[in-house]
Amino acid sequence: MTKLNLLRKYSLLLVLALLALSIASPAMAQEAVLELDPAQTQVSFTLGDVLHTVHGVFKLKHGIVKFDPATGHASGMVVVDATSGDSGSHARDHKMHKDILQSAEYPEITFVPQQVQGQVLPQGDFKVQVLGTFTMHGSSHPLALVIQAHLAGEQLTADTQFTIPYVSWGLKNPSTLFLRVNDTVDIAIHAAGQIKLGTAH
Repeated sequence: MTKLNLLRKYSLLLVLALLALSIASPAMAQEAVLELDPAQTQVSFTLGDVLHTVHGVFKLKHGIVKFDPATGHASGMVVVDATSGDSGSHARDHKMHKDILQSAEYPEITFVPQQVQGQVLPQGDFKVQVLGTFTMHGSSHPLALVIQAHLAGEQLTADTQFTIPYVSWGLKNPSTLFLRVNDTVDIAIHAAGQIKLGTAH
């Protein structure tokens, strides 16, 4: 191969490489935006005591999670209505809201995502860990959520479970002389929403 032909070959390869970069750059600059659907999202809690286990639910107010698939950097906020806590007992729920959660003063429970670890697949099942800050009763704490998710088109469903040591976080233990309850509460979340790609800022 002559020097001229070799130069032309390298020039062609350079042009193709630059073209590939120009095509790839917009995709690399995109971020994923997940908007949760409150109607399809359930936040459940389980609190054990010596006699039986208490189950209840909270309602999601709204939730948006933005993240960069390339770096995992995340932002946004998931907001749960603390005043919606319902265990099926009016007397028990009144005590929970008045004495424990003090939901009139702290009406929201929030999670602010900061980092997504693991690969978010374009379709099918995948597992990731989301690191962020959980705020409850006016106090913020670091929290890592292991999330099992499924993506079908733009529709995403996700499940996660974690335990909140609410007493060590400063909330009162509702135990009485005749009723002893755990000082931790288990949370299970089944979430659903729509995920889209947008231009990162």
